[in-house]
Amino acid sequence: MTRFLSQLSALWKQLGLNQKISLVLAAGVVVAVMAGLLAWSSRPDMQLLYGRLDPKDGADIVAALEAQGVSYQVGAGGTSIHVPRADVHRARMDLASKGLPTGGSVGFEIFDRGNFGISDFVQRTNYLRAIQGELSRTIGQLDGVRFARVMVVMPENRLLVTNSNRRSTASVLVDTGGSRLAADAVNSIRSLVANAVEGLRIDDVVVVDNRGNVLSEELQHDGIGGGLTAGQIRYRKNLEDYFGRKVETMLATVLGPANAVVRVSVDVDNSSSTVVEERFDPDAQILRSSTVTEDSNVSSETRPSGAVGVIANVPGGTGAGDNTADPVSNSQQTRKSKSEAYEIGRSTTNTVRNAGEIRRITAAVFVALRTSVGGGQRTPQPRTPEQVETLRQMVVNALGVVPKGGQTLDQIVTVQEVDFASDPVAEKVEVIGRDVQFQQWIELAQKVIVVLLAAGAFLYFLRLIKRGQAEAPSLEIYQPGASSQTPRGAEIDAPITPEMLNEMIRQKPGNVGLTLKEWMSAGQK
Repeated sequence: MTRFLSQLSALWKQLGLNQKISLVLAAGVVVAVMAGLLAWSSRPDMQLLYGRLDPKDGADIVAALEAQGVSYQVGAGGTSIHVPRADVHRARMDLASKGLPTGGSVGFEIFDRGNFGISDFVQRTNYLRAIQGELSRTIGQLDGVRFARVMVVMPENRLLVTNSNRRSTASVLVDTGGSRLAADAVNSIRSLVANAVEGLRIDDVVVVDNRGNVLSEELQHDGIGGGLTAGQIRYRKNLEDYFGRKVETMLATVLGPANAVVRVSVDVDNSSSTVVEERFDPDAQILRSSTVTEDSNVSSETRPSGAVGVIANVPGGTGAGDNTADPVSNSQQTRKSKSEAYEIGRSTTNTVRNAGEIRRITAAVFVALRTSVGGGQRTPQPRTPEQVETLRQMVVNALGVVPKGGQTLDQIVTVQEVDFASDPVAEKVEVIGRDVQFQQWIELAQKVIVVLLAAGAFLYFLRLIKRGQAEAPSLEIYQPGASSQTPRGAEIDAPITPEMLNEMIRQKPGNVGLTLKEWMSAGQK
């Protein structure tokens, strides 16, 4: 080791000023690059713990991480926190055990603490706060929603109700980050809130975004222009989408993906009616009632009788003349009558026809033109009329329509072959894929370039050392009649003349000092 250091010191003394400066700069560059690589490779891999945090939740999470001794980084203006990859899951479980993050609102954990002696008003207020907080957290989990705030108004329960029209209402504020929520997402928010609050109707839930747009206005069931309601328009749109997808998926299986475009128009009867029909059938008589009446009359005849005793029975007596009196007649008569009442047959039919009956369906179908590739060119091959008619019949059967009123299949379903244009979305996806792949190559090239730069700096440093070792003891001498340069390290046997010295100074000015020293030594000898 001592010998190596002595050789290195001797080599350092033999180097010129420019060589020393270059060597020091190269060594500094190598050390800086190696230190940068070491720092870059040794830094911890930070992963996102929570994002889009409320400031209060962020402060609570930072305090909890500091208490646990977990390193963290705060970014995105204090709304996101990053921790080392190895501590992400453990930190989330520890924070979840503490009820963090809360989403900037309080939920049903407000009832975890026992509160005795509080009034009914405070208890009801806490219940409303809990419902609002839980709904805000749930809505915030939807895609496209960064933050949500829910306000619920429930009428106070009273023993005597003075206004029966009072009902629960709710308002939802969503932060979409500049984008617009789809109608299905807005309707799901309304349904979620309406089913979570007792007595709340879906039409009493208003959804507003952070830009002041009322997102639920188009979903109300009130009538709009033309007498139609939003529900009726959605019903018709759903029918058209259903029939269109039904036919398009069938054709895609036969013709191939993206080779057919189907649009269906559905004529819906939005009127509703109730029909009551009453029919009488005289032939179908039904005995309703039967009455039987019976009268009875009895007649009898009697004669008056004489006096009782001997005098009455002796002729010429006092009672003998009385036997010539007229007899008395009594009559008794019986009469029976029957009365029957019949009801005429009657039937009543009550028919209720709701809105939404399909009156007419029409469809327009575009089919991609078949082509064959030959000789590097595309040659169109139109389908025959029989093949087009077969496709039309398939569509008619899939829709389940029947021609009415002299209609033909051509009027119900139109099928036309066209040459489809290139899909700009597919081309854009392909371009994006190439850009992503190019970006990945750039990232890989950056890593490789850093390693190559470090290796190149280190090799350049070694080259400078080797060149210094090779040039320090050597001397290039010009010899007449020989080559312009002698091999490095060659022995100087010939005497040095002024002409040779001038030639050496011209070829290698850096060796002037060594040349003069050698020349003076040779002169002394």
